[in-house]
Amino acid sequence: MERIDKLRTFLAANPKDSFLKHALALEYVKLGDEAGARKLFEELLTADAGYVGSYYHLGKLLERTGEQEQAIAWYEKGLAAAKAAGDRHAYGELQGALDDAMDV
Repeated sequence: MERIDKLRTFLAANPKDSFLKHALALEYVKLGDEAGARKLFEELLTADAGYVGSYYHLGKLLERTGEQEQAIAWYEKGLAAAKAAGDRHAYGELQGALDDAMDV
């Protein structure tokens, strides 16, 4: 909880910081607070569509909660963002996640 408290404090001082939102969302995932994590990931990606790493984590979270179609939609948005950023590594991870999600 100490890490979460620190991230919340930093985020309160810098509410538009995508890295802090992403880090806090990952901490929520670790705690099983999927609603809190989802809210942060969605806020982050709405404000900063170029923060490519969050698409994968949000998609996986949605898959775990049984929201397959929404996961696929976020993976597809992430693929477009990764392509625009020229991030081949993220593109490959997102493509793999999308392929797996579509095989279910």
